[in-house]
Amino acid sequence: MGAFLYGVFLQWKLDIRSKTLLITCYIVPLLFFAIMGGIFTSVMPEARYTLIQSMTVFGVTMGALIGLPPSLVEIYGSDIQKVYKANGVPSYLGLALTNISAYIHLFIMSTILYIAAPIVFHAELPENPGVYFIGLAVLIAVSLSVASIIGLAVKDQAKTSMFSIIVFLPSIMLSGIMFPTELLPKAFETIGKIFPAFWGYKLVTESVFRPESFLPLLLIFTAAAVICGILLRKADK
Repeated sequence: MGAFLYGVFLQWKLDIRSKTLLITCYIVPLLFFAIMGGIFTSVMPEARYTLIQSMTVFGVTMGALIGLPPSLVEIYGSDIQKVYKANGVPSYLGLALTNISAYIHLFIMSTILYIAAPIVFHAELPENPGVYFIGLAVLIAVSLSVASIIGLAVKDQAKTSMFSIIVFLPSIMLSGIMFPTELLPKAFETIGKIFPAFWGYKLVTESVFRPESFLPLLLIFTAAAVICGILLRKADK
């Protein structure tokens, strides 16, 4: 257990030095918050009631989908995996450590937004903080599970970035954080429901915990975990 915790700590330190993770988990989400938060609250004053939730969904989705896959490619698309095998290290350890480290970074970023939004833009805090943070915890986990599929399935850095962006853009545009999903064509609204951001936004904006918003996320997480397990087995061969 001590070795595992040390591995998490070491991975966290390595991630701090990673420019990709620093940009996607902190700089871009916070810069987006600083710019778009002002625009949203100026154009639509009622946006302050969901500003924390919408900015957090953007930050978590970006940090997971664009920040995590390159870290996984560095492990499973390079000689690091061979080192793991040579030393008898389970293949899943790299996946576990990078996910835990990314989870910590995204939670820290989300906490910064939670504290800063009311101060900077007079945003309203969630009506039920307990439900909000449970929803946040679930959203981060599910977003990372989907990002892990990209990192394990695509072993080329350039292609990884391309697939990450392909998944990221519809996740954000169809999630409801930019405009109500009711305004979208029915087909687009249906497509949006396959992404964690759609259900995560519903979960963190609700004042009470609703199973109908949680269950789709659980289903996505379960499917992603199964796919990641299959990809790890293939990587071992």
